Amino acid sequence: MSSQIEIKVPDLGGASEVDVIEVMVASGDRIAKDDSLITLESDKASMDIPAPQEGVVTQVKLKEGDKASQGDVILLLEALPSAEATKQSQQQTTKTETTSADANQTTEQTIVVPDIGGATDVDVIEVMVTPGDQITKDDSLITLESDKASMDVPSPYSGTMKSVVLKVGAKVSQGDAIAVIEITDAAANQAAPIQPPETVSSETATKSSTPAATPSSPTQQQTASSNEIYAGPAVRRMAREFDLDLTQIIGTGPKGRIQTQDVQHFVKQRMQAGRGVGLSVPTPPVVDFSQFGEVTSQPLTKIKRLTGENVHRNWLTIPHVTQFDQADITELEAFRQANKHHAEQQGFKLTPLAFIMKVVVKALQTFPQFNASLDPSGQQLIYKKYFHLGVAVETPNGLVVPVIRDVDGKGVLALAQELASISQKAREKRLMPNEMTGSCMSISSLGGIGGTAFTPIINGTDVAILGISRASTQPVWQHDQFIPRLMLPLSLSYDHRVIDGAEAARFTQYLADCLGDIRHLVL
Repeated sequence: MSSQIEIKVPDLGGASEVDVIEVMVASGDRIAKDDSLITLESDKASMDIPAPQEGVVTQVKLKEGDKASQGDVILLLEALPSAEATKQSQQQTTKTETTSADANQTTEQTIVVPDIGGATDVDVIEVMVTPGDQITKDDSLITLESDKASMDVPSPYSGTMKSVVLKVGAKVSQGDAIAVIEITDAAANQAAPIQPPETVSSETATKSSTPAATPSSPTQQQTASSNEIYAGPAVRRMAREFDLDLTQIIGTGPKGRIQTQDVQHFVKQRMQAGRGVGLSVPTPPVVDFSQFGEVTSQPLTKIKRLTGENVHRNWLTIPHVTQFDQADITELEAFRQANKHHAEQQGFKLTPLAFIMKVVVKALQTFPQFNASLDPSGQQLIYKKYFHLGVAVETPNGLVVPVIRDVDGKGVLALAQELASISQKAREKRLMPNEMTGSCMSISSLGGIGGTAFTPIINGTDVAILGISRASTQPVWQHDQFIPRLMLPLSLSYDHRVIDGAEAARFTQYLADCLGDIRHLVL
């Protein structure tokens, strides 16, 4: 007997409703253990889900654009011995021949709703055929829309439509009748199983003679008719409740689909525009850049888009001030160079960032108001007795901030090794959401790229963030002469509701003192 198992979404660290942005396998694929199955994307990171064992994929349950949570079934996996696989194939061939013979003898067939991933009461938003229409196999019959995706249902046969059972507005589930077709070419209809419908593409979104709106063309999007809008029932219901015109909302989902957060963002913009003061931001003009020359458009990744929304919110709601300072790391760099071979022997690099993390924790212990967060009311300060540091990591999909926990209890070499490991994990899209939460403070290091100073934006739950720029050799006046010293620029952004300027200056000066003489770490 064959063994078939369900491969499920693993623990995502408490995250729910993450997006499926890529499906890397299909039915019939033979996969090995640890092969990537799907890519999930939360508002913080992308992550590949690996196969826990080898086998043959029999059915893929998720598709691009779906929302997934822990425990959702990704696919069914079957491992068949060679003899049994041959027998199974022969049985399938016999079944196919029988089906084909039956098709040759049948002139009418009822087309039903195929497997739609277990969804029920899905809305019919478009019926594309009428009685008497001549259609060919794979022509679209109807468009279904759930709260996660739009999908076209194709015809499994060629022939003439005798009757159409469904109409726009109906709710359907798997197995419900769609239409009755009179087959005109039995040979062309041999063994035509109904496949699960695919998410509708921008080319099939509308049967209008005018071009459909695209996410990269706001002007077209705003002038589109309501029949050309990609939005699920939940979004359309929300739009009706707020009396909104969906043609005025630019979708940021797959293929320009309007999502709940797009409606919320649109409403917030309208509310801010009505205030006139405070956080009111004028609406930027819509410019057709193509009038000036050739252009191309590319949508932002979800990580970049949501990061933009988060930093914009934090910049507007947190009164930022940035304190700039320099640390003399001449001796620190000499010590690092003398000991870096210990790390290299273990397969990782001993970077300055590992030392900086230890110094930051020492400063947090000395200045506890920096290791705190404002409560939601803004009336109380929550002091933390743990020391977790976020470290910004650049990835192909955008910036992510994994969190190194319990930095106070780890040595410099252990931190360097963990930094190397988690940075690689971030670039390979294997970070889980729980690995990017719980920071006390974050560090954004641009020293490997360049620059002399910058203003990092605070994580919404913290009260400060430290920016590191490239160290440079500068002349420093010591003992009646200028001598060359390696100086490291520090940029500390802090929440002025919690930290005042004097406290910030003392904090950066303490950082500079400890980085200038790392013996402070053992005091």
